[in-house]
Formats: sequence, C-alpha cells, structure tokens
Amino acid sequence: MGERAKEWLLAAGAGAAVGALSAAAIMNLLSRSKRREGYVRELLESNGITAGTGNARFSRQLGAIGSSDLLSDEVVSEQLTRNIQFFGMDSQKKVTESYVVVIGLGGVGSHAASMLLRSGVGRLLLVDFDQVSLSSLNRHAVATRDDVGTPKALCLKKHFSMIYPECQIDARVQLYDPSSEVEILSGQPDFVLDCIDNIDTKVALLAACVRRGLKVLSAMGAGARADPTRIRVADLRESSNDPLSRSVRYRLKKEHGIEGGIPVVFSLEKPKAKLLPFQASKEEETPSDYQVVPGFRVRIIPVLGTIPAIFGQVMASYVATQLAGLDFQTEPVVNLDLDHYRILHQRLIEHEELIYGTAEQVLVDAEEVMYIVKELWRGRSARDQNQKDTGRKMWRSVNELMLVRWDKSKPAGVSNLILLKFSEADAHESTTLDQIKEKEPEFYSMVSRVLKRAEVEFAL
Repeated sequence: MGERAKEWLLAAGAGAAVGALSAAAIMNLLSRSKRREGYVRELLESNGITAGTGNARFSRQLGAIGSSDLLSDEVVSEQLTRNIQFFGMDSQKKVTESYVVVIGLGGVGSHAASMLLRSGVGRLLLVDFDQVSLSSLNRHAVATRDDVGTPKALCLKKHFSMIYPECQIDARVQLYDPSSEVEILSGQPDFVLDCIDNIDTKVALLAACVRRGLKVLSAMGAGARADPTRIRVADLRESSNDPLSRSVRYRLKKEHGIEGGIPVVFSLEKPKAKLLPFQASKEEETPSDYQVVPGFRVRIIPVLGTIPAIFGQVMASYVATQLAGLDFQTEPVVNLDLDHYRILHQRLIEHEELIYGTAEQVLVDAEEVMYIVKELWRGRSARDQNQKDTGRKMWRSVNELMLVRWDKSKPAGVSNLILLKFSEADAHESTTLDQIKEKEPEFYSMVSRVLKRAEVEFAL
C-alpha cells in the first residue's frame, strides 16, 4: 500500500474516532440537558411555580438547596463554571453563601441585582416601592411590556426565578425610610447596594448603613450622561461633576456627621441635560397624580439607557469581587495631565542633582512618574494617605509636591520613590529608615506595602 493510501486510512480512522467521541459527548450533553430541565422544573414546582409562567406567588425561601451546598450541585456548578474558574472554588463559595440587599430596582438597581444573581449570590433582598412603566423599558434589566404596571421587585423575582431558581429571593414592594430600617437592614447582609435616586431616602439609607457598620456601595447620578469611559468607583469625597454627589456629601456631613468612607459609583462627565418640567397629558392632571408614594417629587430626567445599565454592572462587579475576596485597586481620581507629571519628573532630576551630585540613578521617565503619583500615591503626599484626607483635601497641586527616594541607598526607581510636600521632603532627607521604622512604625509599614505593590506589578 502506498504512503498516500496509508495517510488516508489513518486520517479516516482518526476522523471516525473523533466522530465517535463527539457523538458520545453530544449524547451526554443532551442527557444532562434533559436532566437539568427536569431538575429545574421540579425545583420550581416544589415552590409553587409553574414552569413557563411567572405570575405565581413565590415562597420566601426559594432555594431547595441550602446555600452552603449549592456548588456541590451539578447544575449550579456548571452554570457558575466561568465564575469558579475566575475566582476559584473557595472564593466562589463565599459569593454563593452571601446575602446582598439591593434597594432601588430601576435602571441601575435591576442590572446590579441581575448580575449579582448571575454571579451566584445565594440570597437577595430586593426592595422598591415603584412599578414598571412603559418608559422604563429603555433601561430596565429584565422587564418586558407584559410587566408594565407590575411592582419592580416582583418583576425581578419572577424573571430571576427562571435564571437561577436556587437563589433565595425576598422581594418587597416597599419604600425604604427610617421607619423600615430595622426590617430591611436586619439579618446582617454582607453588602447593601443603594440604587435610590431620591436624596432624602438615599441619605437616610447611607447614614443607617454607616451607623450599623454595614458595607454599602452607592450609585450617584446616571441620568443625562452618555460617556461610559468616565464612570468611576471612588470614595464619596472624590466624586465630582455630579450634583447628586454634592448634595449627598453636604447632607451626610450636616445631618449625620459623616464626611466620607462610602464607596460610590459616579460619572466624571457633566450632565448633558437638565430635569424637564412635568407635562400633563390632560388639563386636570397634576404631577401628584403620578406619584406612587405621596411626597415623592415627580420629575422627568432624560436618560440614555446604557449608562444606568453600566452603573449597575459596575456595582455588581465591585460587590462580587469584594465578596469573593479578590483584591484590586480602583483607579484613583487624580486631576493631573501629562505636563504635570513631566514637571514632577524634572523636579526629581533637579533634586537628585542637588542631593547626590548627579541624576544618573533616576530610573524612571514621565510615564512611570504618572504610575507612581497616580496609582501608588493617588495624587497626594504619602503622609496624607488616611481615608479622611481624600477628596477635596488631596494634595493635587504640583506646586506643593515632589518625588524623593524612600531608601537613599537604592536608585530612584518605581519601587523606591515616595510623593511628599516640600517641607516633608526636607525632613525625610535628614532622617534614616531605621529612625522612621522606630518612631513611626505604621507609616513605615504603609510605605513598604505600597512600594512592594510596585515591585510586584513591575516584576522587579
């Protein structure tokens, strides 16, 4: 038999083998799919839900399987495969055993809740007093025209039960206010998401979370904006260009003595439009006719549906990673441009020449200075890194900042430069690391930890 014929036979044999394996895999997949359908149907029916319908009343404890055992189930573990691969089994288990409260289920909250559900959070409390409207369909995560007029909380629960029926979902058609604080915030939630757009309610919720020691993430204004690249997560003090942020900051400080320490999702973009006046469709109608809850101002704000959705996705990503224990640094809000970093770089060179007689040991350029100033020191002096000193108190003026070596015996590289004010730099040059370690152990440990991060990220 010729070599050509042998090659054809080998190829045919290999193809047959692959085909057999493929067929087996397909049959197994179909079998598992059938088993999965039966499993989900039984799970739904055991909780009084008919598959394919969503208007039945749901039991308060929806999951048939305890949250601690969820990942041992074949269907659940397959559904969460990508998360398990990303986080690892132990970290995903933390997510699956978590309890999260989402208050406000509009464009932001519905998307946040949806992705937390899809991330495997085992228990959700969904709170909103409002109903799905036709105009909210441009930004709501799951609502359809059939859901118009349905309370948003029940709408989400109906759809969520089809996506991840093992999740324990408590949906409450309720307004959050101080009188409902105990009912809604009890039960030791692992995280609270504030997706409320009414300032009185928002301030009351945030103050309650701080008072109770609960982790909370708050959404600021998402309406009247269009640029997704300007969305950030930062401390409330650092949020800017957002009228809602300013009002919340003022009210929290004045009424509750809270000046920060609350992470928020906000946009650096200035609003592209203003609130529109109410326009009744009939002469006898007034704004109060459209209030679901008395006392809530009816307003019309232009909203590009994608932006609230992205806000919600950002919130869900932040919370899921926090629950899993994944450590990452949010991008700091530092208002400096490249020219400022070039000035700081030149100032470093001049300082090195003055102190050491040469700038040969300056191993960074302007872009690396940007990393050091922005990512490591967040645009402020290394001695002003306490959380209470963020935001408007940050030392952002290049006229008051300079880079100096931390360890004078080592070159001025990315892992050996700290940002200080001029007076602090002079004092630093006249002391030693041993003296700092002895007199200021906390400061020494903090700087060492920050510089170690640069070492790791630059693989030094």
